Amino acid sequence: MKHRVQSHDLNRRQILASSLLPLLGAPLASQAANAWPSKAVKFIVPFPPAGPVDTTARAASQKLGELWNVPTIVDNRPGAGGVVGAAAAAREPADGYSLFVGAIHNSVNHTLMDKLPYDIEKDFVPISFAALFPVFLVVHPSVPANNVKELIALAKSGSTPLSFGSAGNGGGTHLAGELFNMLAGTKLQHVPYKGSAPAMTDLLGGQVQIMFADAPTALPQIKANRVKVLGVANPTRSAMRPEVPSIAESGLPGYEAYSWAALFAPAKTPKPIQEKLNRDFNAVMNDPAVRQKLLEAGAEADPGTQEQMKKRLRSEIEKWAKVIKVAGITAS
Repeated sequence: MKHRVQSHDLNRRQILASSLLPLLGAPLASQAANAWPSKAVKFIVPFPPAGPVDTTARAASQKLGELWNVPTIVDNRPGAGGVVGAAAAAREPADGYSLFVGAIHNSVNHTLMDKLPYDIEKDFVPISFAALFPVFLVVHPSVPANNVKELIALAKSGSTPLSFGSAGNGGGTHLAGELFNMLAGTKLQHVPYKGSAPAMTDLLGGQVQIMFADAPTALPQIKANRVKVLGVANPTRSAMRPEVPSIAESGLPGYEAYSWAALFAPAKTPKPIQEKLNRDFNAVMNDPAVRQKLLEAGAEADPGTQEQMKKRLRSEIEKWAKVIKVAGITAS
C-alpha cells in the first residue's frame, strides 16, 4: 500500500526548502564574487580621451587590471554631456564586467534635460567616488579685487561690469559661477565658450573678467602670474595650491563647487561583486603612485564607501537642481 503524503507534510517541506534558499544563495553569491573577475573588465567613460574623467578611469583601471590579473578596457562613449555613455552603460549586463565612470554631468542632467534614457540613481548602483577636479576662481589682473570679499563688494557696487567665462552652458564651470551668484547675491554675467581653452584665452585678453577654471586650465596661468587667483572652490584647500584659500573660508561661507568622477555598476550587479569592487577600487585610489598621477593631471583622489557615495550623489542632484532653477539654465 502506497503511503499518502499529507498536505501538511508538503507544507512543512516547502517551508523548510524556502528557509534554506537564502542560506544556499549566500555561499553561491560569495563564490561568484571570489571567481570574479575571470575575464576583461570594461570601463565606459562618457567623454573623449585625455580629459580628467578619462585620465582618472585609465589610472584606476590600469592598477585594477594588475590587481585582478585580467585585461581592463576603457571604452570612450562621448556625446550629449555624458548622456550617450550613461545610456550605453545602463544597458550592459549586471555581471561586474561592464562598469561606468560617471561625472558631475550625470547629476546635473537629471534636472537640465526633460527626458533621459537612463536614471543615474535607479539604473546604477554607486561603487565609490573616484576623484574631484578642483575649480579655481581667477580674475584678470586689471580687476581691482584681491580676495573673494573684495570681488563680491566690487560686483555689488556696479562700478565695473563683470562677466565670467565658462567651458560651456550647464557645465561644471558655469554652475560654479551661478552658485557664486546665488550665495553672494551678485549678478556676474555668464559668457559660455566651447571649452575651457577659449574661455581662458578671452580672460587673458580681458574680454571677460572672471573665470571659475578647472585646474589644468588655471594652474599654468596662475604659475605664470597671468591671472590673479582669489580662491579654490574645494570644500577645503587643494593640495595643488595649498597657499590658496578656499572660497568658503575667504568670504563666502558654504560655497563648494567642483567637478568629479565616480564609479558605478549596473543596478542589479550582485552585492558581493559590488563590495569587492569597492574594496579593490579604494585600495587602488589610495595607492600613492595613483594619487600622484592624478594630482599631476589636475585631479584629487577621493574614494569612499558605497553609502557615502549614494548620499553624496543625492546631495549633488539636489544642490545643482536648485542652482539650475534659480539661474534659469536650460540645455543648449
